[in-house]
Amino acid sequence: MADSDGDEMQKLMGFGGFGKQARKFDLQAIFEETRRNAQKRSRKNLQTEPEKDVNITNEVIPPVAESTPTLSASEAEKSAGEDNDDDDVIGPPLPPSMLPGYTGESKDDEDDSESEEEEDDRTFIPATHEITLNHGAKPVSALALDPSGARLITGSYDFEMRLWDFAGMDNALQSFRHLTPCECHHMMNVQYSSTGENVLVVSANSQAKVFDRDGHEILECIKGDQYLRDMYNTTGHTAMLTGGCWHPKVKGEFMTCSQDGTVRTWEVRGEGKKCKTVRKCKDKSGRRAQPTSCCYSRDGKLLATACNDGSIMLWAEKMKVHTTHLVRGAHTHGSDTSSITFSHDNLNICTRGGDDTVKLWDLRKFKHPIATASDLDNIFPMTDCVFSPDDKLLVTGISVRKDEGQQGKLVFLDRTDLEVVNELPVCQSSVIRCIWHPKLNQIIVGSADGNVKVLYDPDRSARGAKLCVVKKRRKQNHAEVFIRHKIITPYSLPMYREDRERSTKKQMEKDRKDHVKSRRPQPPLATRGGAGGRLQAHGSTLASFIMKNIAKDTADDANAREAILRHADDAVAKPKWISHAYAKTQPNTIFNTGESDESEDENSHVIGGGNKKPEEEEPAWKKAKFT
Repeated sequence: MADSDGDEMQKLMGFGGFGKQARKFDLQAIFEETRRNAQKRSRKNLQTEPEKDVNITNEVIPPVAESTPTLSASEAEKSAGEDNDDDDVIGPPLPPSMLPGYTGESKDDEDDSESEEEEDDRTFIPATHEITLNHGAKPVSALALDPSGARLITGSYDFEMRLWDFAGMDNALQSFRHLTPCECHHMMNVQYSSTGENVLVVSANSQAKVFDRDGHEILECIKGDQYLRDMYNTTGHTAMLTGGCWHPKVKGEFMTCSQDGTVRTWEVRGEGKKCKTVRKCKDKSGRRAQPTSCCYSRDGKLLATACNDGSIMLWAEKMKVHTTHLVRGAHTHGSDTSSITFSHDNLNICTRGGDDTVKLWDLRKFKHPIATASDLDNIFPMTDCVFSPDDKLLVTGISVRKDEGQQGKLVFLDRTDLEVVNELPVCQSSVIRCIWHPKLNQIIVGSADGNVKVLYDPDRSARGAKLCVVKKRRKQNHAEVFIRHKIITPYSLPMYREDRERSTKKQMEKDRKDHVKSRRPQPPLATRGGAGGRLQAHGSTLASFIMKNIAKDTADDANAREAILRHADDAVAKPKWISHAYAKTQPNTIFNTGESDESEDENSHVIGGGNKKPEEEEPAWKKAKFT
């Protein structure tokens, strides 16, 4: 009935069908073909085991209902081929020894090789190549790498700070800037902020400074009142700084510690006028303890300090008085713990003591160290101890005393038990600072001979020293140098005439005489007569200035005798100062000490009552003085 309705509809609509006819499948033929292929495949896989009986059951697949649509033989074969390609291998898998390409290595051997590779990766140190940056002749006491690893800062005992740019340097290895941030104070620590914008400079004075990445000063912390005893009442440090570091999470916040027994936090936006928080360090008897190093945890929630009494103190970020962790006698009393560092997982703390030890502490069991390494010489109060980027190794330097003939080394310790994994000789002097940068995978080492070593591996290190080593030093092109030729115009006007070139030596001598160009201070006044005409110049002294403005009738002359004789005639003719006071005693003057009264009468007109007789002629040597 349905077929007749479809035919009528086709005739009515005027077309022969509603599209392609549906595809018909013979399922019985497909199943039979699949069964045969499976049997053949199983026989082929089991030919290698003839001793076993292979029982293949020829099960007959039950017939399908007659209503199933039929499929032609060609279509059935094609469908069976497609199914065979998609089916997996039927039967048990072959043993590994029977597989093609078998080399005789088992899975256990592969696991062993993988474990060996992991062991090599764990103990790998990028130190196959090195470059040397010369800072100066004094020990390098501060090192800092920015987070991207593009710039390096070195500080030394010569009070200078140098800035190095790996991308801008060539193989001459010269710094692009050097400055003296704190005059007459050597560098204690230098560190980039977490963003790399600012640089914290801690020197051996009481005021820390913050510079930008180009070396321009941003702020200077205020100095506290050294006459106040309670450090809570002062706005800054009053003694030498011993350490400082940036907050790892809060932008613009940093911490400093000082010998005044306090640990202070600061903010850049506060312009260094007042510290943010103050924490005191005290020993077991309640007296002041001097912190020697400080650091933040990796998440910034803990502040850690090591003091000169051998104790380790930890504060929570919100706690300002009471400590959260405290260990007394962690290191020898009186020794300077030069470094305290958190691991990357914030579970362990490593301390580098002045008692030639390295100790590893667990924050979950903080009473005793979990491992200790001894006989590691340390004579500098800023020797580093850092974790490797993968947190599996500890790196520290060994100090060398003079005339011992030893080498400064980098020592690599296993984090679990502080066993020495490797020792790397670096230089002939002490190794003070070290940095293992995680992005560059390079180790920067500062030594006591003023050199900075950059250790790297060409295959496993990135950028950094690899950028400047391949750059050749650019030679100056003489064609690019502009030479100014002198034009001689003998008959030109003076305003257009160029001065004749003189030797630099003569010009320097001429400028040296000019106190304005040479900035030479005026020479001191001489006691008598002066030197160089200074005392003889009118108005150069206070007395001559007063005489010029008050006693205008007098003159400031160098020859006092001539100045007196200039008024000799007026003194006789018009006595003003002395003679008129003795007019009533004339003709006998009180200054007359002559032998006879006649001589007194004759010489009474002489000033001062001299005993000279008018008839006597004066000797020639006296006349010469008055002429």
